Amino acid sequence: MDFQQMQERARTVRSRYAEVEASTYGRSWTTEEVMLGFLGDVGDLAKLVQGKAGVRPREDLDEALAHELADCLWSILTLADAYDVDLAGAFTSTMDELDEVLAGD
Repeated sequence: MDFQQMQERARTVRSRYAEVEASTYGRSWTTEEVMLGFLGDVGDLAKLVQGKAGVRPREDLDEALAHELADCLWSILTLADAYDVDLAGAFTSTMDELDEVLAGD
């Protein structure tokens, strides 16, 4: 799956969540609420990273880590979409800038 396909898939899943939220809560989540969900996912990810370091071991660690990384990526794609950020372009330019800094140019 390429980046555009990932962005479209994230958009589709977000739309489906919005329908469930509207049915359950009478409205869909705001971008602020999506961000708060992302923060929760980052916290879960931090615990799994600790697990990889042996601090919080669990049997399904690799699967849980992959799942949580994917959850975090979905949140980033969703937030970028909500704010009309060209994430692929921003990533490329940011990596170019970092390469220049690291090369000492």
